Amino acid sequence: MPARLLTGKEVAASIDEKTLTRIAELKDRGVTPTIAFLRVGDKEDDIAYQNSAVRRCVRMGIEYHLFHIEKNASQEELMAAIEKINTDDRIHGVLMLRPLPAGFDEKAACAAISPQKDIDGITNGSLAGTFTGEEIGYPPCTAQAVLEILRYYDVPIDGKRAVVVGRSLVIGRPVSLMLLGGNATVTICHTHTKELPSVCRQADILVAAAGRMDVIDSACFHSEQVVIDVGIHILKDGSMRGDVDWRKAQDSVAAITPVPGGVGTVTTAVLMSHLAEAAYKASKR
Repeated sequence: MPARLLTGKEVAASIDEKTLTRIAELKDRGVTPTIAFLRVGDKEDDIAYQNSAVRRCVRMGIEYHLFHIEKNASQEELMAAIEKINTDDRIHGVLMLRPLPAGFDEKAACAAISPQKDIDGITNGSLAGTFTGEEIGYPPCTAQAVLEILRYYDVPIDGKRAVVVGRSLVIGRPVSLMLLGGNATVTICHTHTKELPSVCRQADILVAAAGRMDVIDSACFHSEQVVIDVGIHILKDGSMRGDVDWRKAQDSVAAITPVPGGVGTVTTAVLMSHLAEAAYKASKR
């Protein structure tokens, strides 16, 4: 039997409905939620994500500003752009597309972002809130998108075994902690994990966030498994693939998110919900 598709469109629509209500309330008070997109270089996956987010801004009546730093620019130029965003009271939130190109100090850039405008959960304060379970800042949008998909489709988390393939601060580590917060038993793996397929086969919920196309193949699956594919890889023909070998997964697991049309769709919806909340908090200060 083909795997059930856990498409992101319906999940995003559910999130958007609540966000649009908050945006309408803000506009009634003369506040238009405004986001800054900060992109360094011209990576195709960064551009694809930014374009998707911009289209959502247009649909939802959100204003946006684009900040583009060349790949060969200096760290000082990047920090100056962050300072400009921090001090502009019209901007309520910032999305800095990561990872940054080689040669940039990403930790310093993340630390420089105003905590009040950190809607993607990349500052130390936001990450601390994610790791401790306290309501500090916002969790990383992609990590939250994974949880939103599981909840929307009523995938049980409590007591289940979750395997996360990936250990980055962007997705792997935070989504592991968020699954743990839902009472899953979580194993974090990566591309150096020995016997990776056998570990993956033990998962009730398998989150693929390794950043390598098709690294999760038929040796990793079982028939009752729910697979969340976080990977995004742009091919030469413009098509998109994930970390999961879709051709082998679709008849081997119980449910799976597609690429495109899965986690990425929900991630931008989560981002806009965080932006609306940041604008609301700023209006109260």
